Amino acid sequence: MSVLVTGGAGYIGSHAVIDLLRAGEEVVVIDDLSTGFDWAVQEAASFHQGDIADEALVSRLLKDHGVEAVIHFAGSIVVPESVENPLKYYLNNTAKSRSLIETCVKAGVKHFIFSSTAAVYGMVGNAPVSEDAQLAPMSPYGRSKLMTEWMLVDVAAAHDMTFAALRYFNVAGGDPEGRVGQSTANATHLIKVACQTALGQRPYIEIYGDDYPTPDGTCIRDYIHVSDLVAAHTAALGHLRKGGESFIANCGYGHGFSVRDVLGAVERAAGRGFEIRQAPRRAGDPASIVSNPALIKRTLGWEPAFDNLDTIVAHALAWERRLAERNR
Repeated sequence: MSVLVTGGAGYIGSHAVIDLLRAGEEVVVIDDLSTGFDWAVQEAASFHQGDIADEALVSRLLKDHGVEAVIHFAGSIVVPESVENPLKYYLNNTAKSRSLIETCVKAGVKHFIFSSTAAVYGMVGNAPVSEDAQLAPMSPYGRSKLMTEWMLVDVAAAHDMTFAALRYFNVAGGDPEGRVGQSTANATHLIKVACQTALGQRPYIEIYGDDYPTPDGTCIRDYIHVSDLVAAHTAALGHLRKGGESFIANCGYGHGFSVRDVLGAVERAAGRGFEIRQAPRRAGDPASIVSNPALIKRTLGWEPAFDNLDTIVAHALAWERRLAERNR
């Protein structure tokens, strides 16, 4: 039996492939390479370029490889873009997920793990947010992901499939061994953009809003190392295989850092300063969002290994240097 990883050539997906292979899994990857890279997929995995909404292709992969579980990363993730182009997000994140889930049901896939987002919560205040908080996403991105969560709840009730939906907080960092990292051109992740600025690849970085109700006026986020995040997926797969019930859980550390905190960490790691400019707020950005990770720790026994902002930034900066060498 094998595991199909959608979006496995992307940032988080490529790290998940590494962790699954480490755990001894047979891994199959499907990715349309719209933002991912085939070189990011480990050679031990079986890679197929294609669209998750291509039912014929996905059906063939599920059958030929005896796929028992699917880990679904494929989708669009930029909050401001979702506000400007909502239909793209309802297509990529909702409609295509529906097609994938239907194909999996027809093929008898037993387990489905979904990359959801903390954006389903919306504006929650400064206290850590638990899974039972009101769901009030502020962007089409958050709503598109929440719709897929709802689909999975209904499908699991109607069919022989269990699922885990993991609500990511801010994913950052890179593989500690330097094999993969955030490689998407024009990525908007704060830590990546800051690292690129520190390395002189960008002339400056902008802070979007400095008048939020936070200690320094900038947004606060819960940053989770990508390796800890994918370890949670592998643990979720083990939980479902052992007969564990379907669940929805936060993936974060339970404490946050402001934009200015992050920029200071990047300056420390790089050993130099860089130009920081002030810009207006972006649409769809809550002032603060920090996880309460108690449920995932209790359900999976998951404990993070890289819960340190300076470590996260150091790994991200090391990857940016490697990527710059690769792209020369």
